[in-house]
Amino acid sequence: QVQFVEFGGGLVQPGGSLRLSCAASGFSFSESTISWYRQAPGKERVLVAQISSGGIHTVYRDSVKGRFTISRDNAKNTVYLQMNNLKPEDTAVYYCKRPGYDHWGQGTQVTVSS
Repeated sequence: QVQFVEFGGGLVQPGGSLRLSCAASGFSFSESTISWYRQAPGKERVLVAQISSGGIHTVYRDSVKGRFTISRDNAKNTVYLQMNNLKPEDTAVYYCKRPGYDHWGQGTQVTVSS
């Protein structure tokens, strides 16, 4: 059974940092591209970052370029999202998933507020 468990969210002040983790199971993780998405209140879920199976190729949403870094540890079946210089508009529930498959975890809440 495919499963994603996201954690690491929390409340942080503007300019602060958080590191999200996504633990995956039930599929061939090391052969899969993995994406981070986020959904802000009242808005659609959008792609934030994506990383190829080997970790070489990454894609970022324009609004997070230079602030967020996606990485992965295939030995631990885990993908990370390092978020620096956080802004209030980064407030959302963050999810990870495989592109093209409709399996979602419960997400982790990130709130950026003073």
